Amino acid sequence: MSSCDYCHDEINYHEIIDCITFALDTRDPYTGGHSQRVSDMALEVSKILGLDEHLCEKIHIAAHLHDIGKIGVPDAVLKKQGKLDDEEWEYMKKHPEYGANILQKSHRLSELSEIVLMHHERYDGKGYPLGKSGEDIPLGARIIAICDSIDAMTSNRCYRKSLGFDVCYEEIEKNLGKMYDPKIGKIVLENWDKIIAVLK
Repeated sequence: MSSCDYCHDEINYHEIIDCITFALDTRDPYTGGHSQRVSDMALEVSKILGLDEHLCEKIHIAAHLHDIGKIGVPDAVLKKQGKLDDEEWEYMKKHPEYGANILQKSHRLSELSEIVLMHHERYDGKGYPLGKSGEDIPLGARIIAICDSIDAMTSNRCYRKSLGFDVCYEEIEKNLGKMYDPKIGKIVLENWDKIIAVLK
């Protein structure tokens, strides 16, 4: 493959991803902006961790697509104005599996499916959908979990106003080794201003 062909291949790859994420944006505009912010933060964290270029890009794209499974969540749940009840929450918790299944339909995107599947796993094993813990959770999913939480906490939701960055920092710190990988979380906190600059 010539370098020109490869460039065209990369352009088409990103065009496909943009089409997929746009499909979700049409159903839930908040999720689209959220995914872009999480993706930008995940790339920044990956670079700070010193990961190689290919892995940084892989995590960057997986973060952009981490919520794509919400396409399979009913509108009554996805667009509900208020907190979800237990039954609705069970529907919402299926979105990582839906997302992984979508990505597995593509030979090229299938390598991202495991990251998307496990982005709601917790370091202590109390997450979903598989209850994986520690380093059994892919590195990309552990990075996305922190970035996802940062954006969720500092964004306005229909059922609460955004939390301040100081409160968010404290929540991340309090949950190291519980929700979040303690090593990655420590690096995020040490580079806090640089990482949240992506959101500002």
